[in-house]
Amino acid sequence: MNSFKNIDKEYVANTYGRFDVEIVNGNGSLVYDINGKEYIDLSSGIAVNTFGMADKEWIEAVTNQLQKCQHTSNLYYSEPCAILAKMLCERTGAKKVFFGNSGAEANECAIKVARLWASEIKGEEYFNVVTLKNSFHGRTITTLSATGQDVFHKYFNPLTDGFLYAEANNLESVEEIFKNNNCCAIIMELVQGEGGVIALDSDFVAGVSDLCKKYNNLLIIDEVQTGNGRCGTLYAYQGYNIMPDIITTAKGLAGGLPIGACLMFEKTKDVLKPSLHGSTFGGNLISCAGAINVLSRIDDELLNQVSEKSRYVFDSLRNAEGIVSVTGKGLMLGIETIGDVSVILSKCMEKGILPIKAKNKLRLLPPLNIPFELLKKSIEIIKEVARDNK
Repeated sequence: MNSFKNIDKEYVANTYGRFDVEIVNGNGSLVYDINGKEYIDLSSGIAVNTFGMADKEWIEAVTNQLQKCQHTSNLYYSEPCAILAKMLCERTGAKKVFFGNSGAEANECAIKVARLWASEIKGEEYFNVVTLKNSFHGRTITTLSATGQDVFHKYFNPLTDGFLYAEANNLESVEEIFKNNNCCAIIMELVQGEGGVIALDSDFVAGVSDLCKKYNNLLIIDEVQTGNGRCGTLYAYQGYNIMPDIITTAKGLAGGLPIGACLMFEKTKDVLKPSLHGSTFGGNLISCAGAINVLSRIDDELLNQVSEKSRYVFDSLRNAEGIVSVTGKGLMLGIETIGDVSVILSKCMEKGILPIKAKNKLRLLPPLNIPFELLKKSIEIIKEVARDNK
């Protein structure tokens, strides 16, 4: 089989530090490279392939829609878009959904909705959005500006104005900003993925929710990576006993097809009016068909299995030799090792598993339905590599 590495290096923009692996096919939680080597997939396309590779039910749903109609503009009604919006609202309490193509677009929409809402309710000067340090919200200029990590801001100034950064898990830091600035909203990831797979404290999240009520600011939860069953609940906020005003999601929603969604709750449901926002491909029929299939299969049984698998990983690695800590929720996990994480990652790949990194940690984002035997095999490999390279 011919390799496309050299063609890629010549013609694809050099924006990714690619591993020396060329994936050609897969089945469930197993993927195969161009040489036929088998790997257990522990990243699922960075939390995208919810049910793994070449899932038969998902393929059937997508193919059925593909044979009918692949795309119409949003000037017309379509069944998949309407049905998916209804499903999302019924399972979250949201009232309206705007569809885009990515998490960054979903977050852009949320920011626009928050500023528009505030201009009508509080005044046009209330445009500041609070985000948390160590956060990540996307790579467009505006979502990059919302991201609370200086490393992502380098080279791209001037950034979009109107973003203020609070300390995560520090309620006083949030209130100080709310009190002294004209704010309209705060946006938070409940598990900071790119920031090192760090879950926010429950008391802090509840406190922020209360502060939003006190200062009449919107609570936006970025569920781009945490959502769609990844953290053991359909959306991570549902495990924190709060009710947001907006949530954003993408990644695993369509199981491998591009989609983003901004879900608006009671306060924000009527903010968007005709011509105030739009997307050519948002609500694409094929992506929506894939998402309907994925969402219909994220049920209590699957979510319980995600939580059970998560407990297994925590219990197995808690006191393992060479392991410093395990963080995260559900099957969104970060593993800090004594040894250099890049070396650990390379050794893991040699032994046939494919985790990725988040700062100084191994990051695990396997398909939600990864068989227990494959998960256990993967964890034993990680334990072995961490022990031997501490």
